Amino acid sequence: MKKAKYPISREFFPYDRFTPSVNKGFVRLVQKGMKTPGFIYRDPAVETRLRKIPSFQDGQIELYIMTPREIQKPAPCFLDIHGGGFVFEGSGSHFHHALTYAKEAGCIVVYVRYRLAPDYPFPYPQEDCYAALLWVCEHTEELGIDRNRIGIGGDSAGGTLAVVTCMMARDRHFGIRPRFQLLIYPWLDDRNVSESYQKYTDTPMWNSTLSRNVGPLTNPNPGATPLAYRSPVEADSFSGLPPAYIEVAEFDPLHDDGVYYAELLNGAGIMAELHETKGTMHGFDAKIKAPTTRKMLNLRVAYMRRMFG
Repeated sequence: MKKAKYPISREFFPYDRFTPSVNKGFVRLVQKGMKTPGFIYRDPAVETRLRKIPSFQDGQIELYIMTPREIQKPAPCFLDIHGGGFVFEGSGSHFHHALTYAKEAGCIVVYVRYRLAPDYPFPYPQEDCYAALLWVCEHTEELGIDRNRIGIGGDSAGGTLAVVTCMMARDRHFGIRPRFQLLIYPWLDDRNVSESYQKYTDTPMWNSTLSRNVGPLTNPNPGATPLAYRSPVEADSFSGLPPAYIEVAEFDPLHDDGVYYAELLNGAGIMAELHETKGTMHGFDAKIKAPTTRKMLNLRVAYMRRMFG
């Protein structure tokens, strides 16, 4: 079948021509080849340290702690959770954005390397991200973090995990609520019935065909994970969750997930700020120099600064 053509802005070339494969063999090959970019250690304005922390089922995960060198402590903190369909590591653009948040939003960024499917399917990534939040809150004095100014966010699968971490903190009575959720084209609805999911079956970067393919790798046993933690919009309640910045892409099967979640939060009396980008596809901000990417990064940073107060 011939692929449909979408009026995606030329500013995103060549990413508007790329679509990954999603099968177990390809995923394992990519997982072996993806490396942490060395530039995160060479930024003169930010000190980056790697920490290993305990996590779910006696495992370990890694955190990259990015601290602006001139920041006043105790400082606000942003827990940054990368996307990648729960199967791919963060790309160079994820680390670039994390450094941007640290420098421009004036915060310590804790970038979470949660464990990936298929070896670590649900609920491993959810539990890993919750473990990261707990660890940060237990080490605020050591890290120079203001416990009352912690935000959380992520893109795509990272958006799922950011929302679920907030829900876990609420449901498990952890005693702290993140200041905000920063959600970039998040995946939040496992029912796969939205108009955008049905429409965008072959869009570049990500599409609903890939979502169907990745499901058996990430969630082979749905009964092992509470419904809200694998399909957040199906939660029984949204009370107690923090305000949200939600950004969606135009030609994206997940477009309606973000829109619907904003409606649910607003309906529950929780302020949700929705930004609909135009001429964009899922993962558009991988093109870090694109004008739209720069514009949206500025909006994200402005929101973070406001919410950190």
